Amino acid sequence: MKGIILAGGAGSRLFPLTLVASKQLQPVYDKPMVYYPLTTLIESGIREFCLISTPHDLPRFRQLFGDGSHWGLAIEYREQPRPEGIAQAFLIAESFIGRDSVTLILGDNVFYGGDGFSQAFSEFKGGATIFGYHVNDPERYGVVEFDAQGRAISIEEKPKTPRSNYAVPGLYLYDNHVVEIAKNLKPSARGELEITAVNVEYLNRGQLRVHRLNRGFAWLDAGTSSSLHEASAYVQTIEKRQGIKIGCPEEAAFHSGFLSLHELESLTAKIPKCEYRDYLGALVAETKRLKP
Repeated sequence: MKGIILAGGAGSRLFPLTLVASKQLQPVYDKPMVYYPLTTLIESGIREFCLISTPHDLPRFRQLFGDGSHWGLAIEYREQPRPEGIAQAFLIAESFIGRDSVTLILGDNVFYGGDGFSQAFSEFKGGATIFGYHVNDPERYGVVEFDAQGRAISIEEKPKTPRSNYAVPGLYLYDNHVVEIAKNLKPSARGELEITAVNVEYLNRGQLRVHRLNRGFAWLDAGTSSSLHEASAYVQTIEKRQGIKIGCPEEAAFHSGFLSLHELESLTAKIPKCEYRDYLGALVAETKRLKP
């Protein structure tokens, strides 16, 4: 499976911060926002990535990630000249996807906790898999409705009267048919190719699976100034309390087997003296200590 990170958009809700850098390059506590979705996919075993952003912002992402080889990854880049819906990503990245299945994650979503994602990735065989997360304000999101047996029976985009409190967060798994489905979509009233329309098509085909995420799972949408601050505060609290880092690509790549211990140690030595380097250095030292 290949991975797409959609990091485009105008970032208008974060103005004037986005005059300096794109939304997905804003800091969430101690790391750029885009580190978090990247790490989520690395932890799920994804190694080949396509990052989609605006022509203006792509050079900054290239500067940040390069080709990904230093993390044992392969990262390509594609332009999204105009934001015309999440599902547009499958058209932009068609040549990258090729004949493979694909997962798409939004660049402003921060996830933490539980094993819901790793289980969904390991069990994925085809069709589509999305997630349901209980929220207080479902009218802001795509909303999934379940029947008495827990099966998804409807999905609506930003409904005025939501049929449940289960929002669909910004991580989606699809088989290769998603490209064909995206090509056949008609723009919505907002003029966008809606990801909800893709999910509804899979639902109508009887090929949609919805994982409900448990209460111990955290989903933070860092797309506004207040939610960006809340995400930073959350990450800081967890990191200080537990002594771990959330959204650390180097650590995720090492645990996923994309980096050897020697490669991680060499990579850490190139980082300037800072808390981030200290953390990775401690990881290297602890791994050596536990090595038989």
